[in-house]
Amino acid sequence: MQELRKDPIVGRWVIIAPERLTRPQNVSDADELSTTSFDPFLEGHEDATTPEIMAYRNSGEANEPGWRVRVIPNKFPAVTVEGQLDKRGVGIYDMMNGIGAHEVIVECPHREQNMSRLSVENIREVFWVYHDRLVDLKRDTRLVHGLIFKNKGARAGASLDHSHSQLIVSPIVPITIQEELDGAEKFYKYRGRSIFSDMIQQELATGERIVMETEHFVVMCPYASRFPFETWIVPRQQASHFETATQAVVEDLGTVMKSILTKMELGLDDPPYNYVLHTAPFSSPNLPHFRWHIELFPRLSRVAGFEWGSGFYINTVPPEEAAQFLRGTELTFT
Repeated sequence: MQELRKDPIVGRWVIIAPERLTRPQNVSDADELSTTSFDPFLEGHEDATTPEIMAYRNSGEANEPGWRVRVIPNKFPAVTVEGQLDKRGVGIYDMMNGIGAHEVIVECPHREQNMSRLSVENIREVFWVYHDRLVDLKRDTRLVHGLIFKNKGARAGASLDHSHSQLIVSPIVPITIQEELDGAEKFYKYRGRSIFSDMIQQELATGERIVMETEHFVVMCPYASRFPFETWIVPRQQASHFETATQAVVEDLGTVMKSILTKMELGLDDPPYNYVLHTAPFSSPNLPHFRWHIELFPRLSRVAGFEWGSGFYINTVPPEEAAQFLRGTELTFT
């Protein structure tokens, strides 16, 4: 039977409706990016990109071969670094200039679409780059928040098949982050505890939505999952800012991400996906009520008119079944 479930952090309702999996479809699910076109991210093609901001290197100078992970400004940025905010009103409307940073993290020098096929050490370095860029960009007093995200596959919004992720740092806190901050703070004021701590404790007690555990992380399909096989990676220890993560935490995170993405590639037939890293605003102190985390969404269903019009999501795979399936998917990497 269908269920309505409420997200305990932001109060959003979702509909769990597995019966909808049986509805007929004649729309293609093809998710193809060209693997024969010119690859500007390939090692040796450095002159085809914007000048690099930073790189982890084995050899060479900036904008030369020899790098392992490379950061460049987005060639088609949503926001730009130059200029002043110039906040102003236009009648009842508020606006400001589109100031911020939009960067691309090229995750490997060779052409590989799947992050799951990168080495654990390579993935760890990608997360260290995230850490380093947030530390650097938070020094800009015009900017208040950094959102790291990855689009894999055409249906997830990727335009190139070379494994990469992106960082947008903006002068405002995104509404989704603000809703999480507000919901977590409300719970903390009422209960005197972190919603993330309580959520981890309850999920570990039942075990039915747990995908895996490590020393530093709990990986789960959340109770009110919006999408089939939605998966959250949540630190065990309280920390509101990703840029404060220790070496041990980042190394463990690389192992966890490799494991989860490999399970999804093997078990779900290499789906397109997005992941987002939610971290607290730069200027906030360590917040006892909020915890940075990663939300991972395989793109196995489409958001349609009802979702856009209502704010509800319809999920055709109960998170309990999704977690059981992912737990049972054997890993085959070293």
